[in-house]
Amino acid sequence: METETGGVQRDEEMKCSLGDPRWTSASAVRQQFVEFFHQKKGHTFRPSSPVVPFNDPSLLFINAGMNQFKPIFTGNVGQNTAFGKLKRAVNSQKCIRAGGKHNDLEDVGTDVYHHTFFEMLGTWSFGDYFKKEAIEWAWELLTDVFGLPTDRIYVTYFGGDPEEPECPPDLEARDLWLRHLPPERVLPFGLKDNFWEMGETGPCGSCSEIHFDRVGGRDAGSLVNADDPEVLEIWNLVFMQYNRNADRRLTKLPFGSVDTGMGLERLVSVLQNERSNYDTDLFRPIFEEIRKASPGLRPYLGRVGLEDEDKVDSAYRVVADHVRTLSIAIADGALPDKDGRAFVLRRIFRRALRYGRQNLKAPCDEVWFGRLVDVVVSSLGPVFPELEKSEEKIKSVLANEEKLFSQTLEKGLREFERMLRAAKDEGKTRFPGGKPGAFDLFASKGFPPDLTALMSREAGLEGIDEEEFRKAKADHERRSEGPKKRTKWVLSADQISFLSDNLKFPPTDDSFKFEWNSLAGSGPSLKAEVLAICSPGGFVETAQPGDLVGVIFDKTNFYAEMGGQVGDTGRLELLDSEAGSGGGGGWVFEVEDCQRFGPFVLHIGALGGLTEDGVEVSEGHPTRLQRGSEVRLSVDFERRAAIAKNHTGTHLLNFALRKVLGETCDQRGSLVEASRLRFDFSSNTPVGVEELEAVEGIMGGLVREELQVFSSNFPLSEASQIRGLRAVFGEQYPDPVRAVSVGVEIDALLIGSQSGCDDVKKSREGVSGQLDTSVEFCGGTHIQNSREIGEFVIVSEEGVSKGVRRIEAVTGKSALSTLSEAETFEEEVRRLWGLQGSELDVRLATIRGRLDDSAHLPLAKRRRWINLIEDLKKQQLERGKATTKAMLECAKERGRKLAEHWKSEFISPSSDSLSFKQNFRVQVIEELQGDTKAVDLCAKAIHETLPSTALALLSPKENVLTCVTVVPQQSPLSGKVSAQEWLTAILACVGGRGGGKSERAIGSAKDFHLEMLQAVCKTAVSFVEEKVKHLRSYE
Repeated sequence: METETGGVQRDEEMKCSLGDPRWTSASAVRQQFVEFFHQKKGHTFRPSSPVVPFNDPSLLFINAGMNQFKPIFTGNVGQNTAFGKLKRAVNSQKCIRAGGKHNDLEDVGTDVYHHTFFEMLGTWSFGDYFKKEAIEWAWELLTDVFGLPTDRIYVTYFGGDPEEPECPPDLEARDLWLRHLPPERVLPFGLKDNFWEMGETGPCGSCSEIHFDRVGGRDAGSLVNADDPEVLEIWNLVFMQYNRNADRRLTKLPFGSVDTGMGLERLVSVLQNERSNYDTDLFRPIFEEIRKASPGLRPYLGRVGLEDEDKVDSAYRVVADHVRTLSIAIADGALPDKDGRAFVLRRIFRRALRYGRQNLKAPCDEVWFGRLVDVVVSSLGPVFPELEKSEEKIKSVLANEEKLFSQTLEKGLREFERMLRAAKDEGKTRFPGGKPGAFDLFASKGFPPDLTALMSREAGLEGIDEEEFRKAKADHERRSEGPKKRTKWVLSADQISFLSDNLKFPPTDDSFKFEWNSLAGSGPSLKAEVLAICSPGGFVETAQPGDLVGVIFDKTNFYAEMGGQVGDTGRLELLDSEAGSGGGGGWVFEVEDCQRFGPFVLHIGALGGLTEDGVEVSEGHPTRLQRGSEVRLSVDFERRAAIAKNHTGTHLLNFALRKVLGETCDQRGSLVEASRLRFDFSSNTPVGVEELEAVEGIMGGLVREELQVFSSNFPLSEASQIRGLRAVFGEQYPDPVRAVSVGVEIDALLIGSQSGCDDVKKSREGVSGQLDTSVEFCGGTHIQNSREIGEFVIVSEEGVSKGVRRIEAVTGKSALSTLSEAETFEEEVRRLWGLQGSELDVRLATIRGRLDDSAHLPLAKRRRWINLIEDLKKQQLERGKATTKAMLECAKERGRKLAEHWKSEFISPSSDSLSFKQNFRVQVIEELQGDTKAVDLCAKAIHETLPSTALALLSPKENVLTCVTVVPQQSPLSGKVSAQEWLTAILACVGGRGGGKSERAIGSAKDFHLEMLQAVCKTAVSFVEEKVKHLRSYE
């Protein structure tokens, strides 16, 4: 029956009580949502994208369902692709909100509805249906399918806002809702709550939120958008009908689009009639596993705030939420580490482990956290199969993180307690943020600042001193920052929309980029028309000499940077009458970079060319460039040929690495330049020397086979049937898509194709039946035959983040230069075998330094040479130890023999005097070769036999003279002659010095010559004679 307000009231028997047994499983809720829109409303199902946004550097993690569709909304997707042709879509998107603008990390645990990981049930219309259908279908699903009581539903709409006068109130959405609800439950709000924007610029529009009152039987209108947990937003319908321009003004889009999002966890809690997301079947099994892993732990009671006095329930929520987040992120390729999103994951893990150890009393003597992964995989694995595939990897990563943090956790907690007591004793209301303080705990113990802030609040303080922390961190970063990167040119979404929608420009036809000869490094030029000229300040009609601009043509033979391959460079020659009186035109524009933005290719450069420091205008035929000008486009094909060698080399490297390291070695990124190639791949361990040599061996074999490189375009649906195809994780591909194969025609690789199958089996099929060749989706430029690569050399291999390694390699002329340098170096290494002693030590140190500094030698050889050098250094060290040991034994023996000889020469003393030779000796010992320890040991051996004899031992070696003086207390010279003064006098005549005491001194001279020895001996004797006048002269 219809109400007086025009709304439709459901009959009492149609109302469904909450807690319907159909929805006791979150899986059933998710499935029903997808089936409703896919089967009944004609939406295309799109699987969830990974939570790691590989193509959007502005995001730490995917945090909303629309993220994977952002290229459609911003015009940065090929229109001739399955993705670009989407009109309606539905999915359940994995989302993480734990960093950046959307960050729920610190709220998790403190309430019963925040999460760092959640699923966003979403629907999209891309210029297809609009407000009427979106509202009608949302109402139908919630009330007719899920059976929510209509008297508990409230909706909001954009009621206008003085801050946005260009956007009127959304009366259309209001009136559509009034068909179902009375006016008191259709509420207007302003910009903050009911206007959605993608970013600073781009598509935006009003939104309509659906809220649900958990309590019922009351007017809860005043609680909508009031942060009341009992009246929660469950669905947001965004109507994108405007574009936010760079000047902040709004322009109406040519058609409206719809983006809706509903949190699965909240919807499930409503349908299961639970007051908390954490009381649903999504979390109960994890709580049970937590209890099993922590013997004696009480069950979860759902307490919050002051009621949760022991923080056990908060800890339950934190650990359960965080293990879901970490499992999903690791399965999608992210790993905990020290930078960027990797550090966010480490923060999440350490927060969870601290709660587990402190509040849940998790065992400290075993790996605990990873035991919870099984239940997460059981819950989410059926809908996100990557979890099941990565289960062991997730456990291994978490176990390593737990062992790593466990080493510092207890020490860090003790340090925190010490700092906390000091802060309270000083009357501080905040925990110190610098050093000592939160930054010190962060830098030395790995405590994330939000964890320290949380612990501080739990201890009664007001968190940490954020200003102190920022200052300490800024000081640290300032000391370690490197050079700033140059800003890249960007065409904004509104500029792309202006070209496509307002000016009706067609997409740039870049099919000509494949018309060239890689072997010759040449290709035809192309005539084209200037459609648009873009300066840093916006579009312009003309460009003057020296202007830095980006130019868009109707067609191009330039390759725009994409898929890791850098853009082409080259020149544009003006062809029209404005080229000058000569009539032949002139080279007027040097293309320094080429980028793609949506359907357009932007050629970036300056009239006359661009230098590293600024703009430099040539003396050729400079003239203005304007819209409508005709130009001849000439690519630097020699440069492109070098790039193509490296690009095809990257494909073959991908293939070779999988052959050597196994099929789990997945590509994680690449960079292809003229001078080198760079390839990132998944691996938890460094690539060993033997593995590097095996990879280079495979590469060499593929080059020597002179394999033809084939490429063909296929509909995306057919291309997925190509045998042996490898696709890059997280990449969106056009439709039709281009496939590149090395050694086998692609038609023969299509499953079910009989063309060439026998040839494939004979030539390129491995013993296991796997295709033994490289086949990849790729839109880049390649060589025609593998022989063009010439040589392939790996020059570096390193870790770039946890679980990701990077190889850099060179091909062609660069590789030949590297190998030539290696031959020269190897000859130097061979010469080491003819050296010994100090000469060998010097050469080893020199060569090792060059190996450390060289980035242009083959890595496998460099590592083997380093190992060889280290082995030789060890051998030298061992020989040195043996020589030293023998020298010391020789010194002791020489000392004993000298003492015995001197003793036998002594004249018996009379009753009133001692013989001169018993008072002191000056002795030269050449065989000890100036070795300080040996000379000193020799002196000690003499002293053991002749404890009352003073002596000066001199030992020369080349330009060094070592001297030890001894004047024992038992000597008659004691008190008359100081060993230190004696040493000083001896060495002064040869520019040496030393130190010691009155009884013993040691020193050396570095500028000694052997002809000085006699004078030194005379000085040693005369010094004593001067001190003791009554002693006989020494002869």
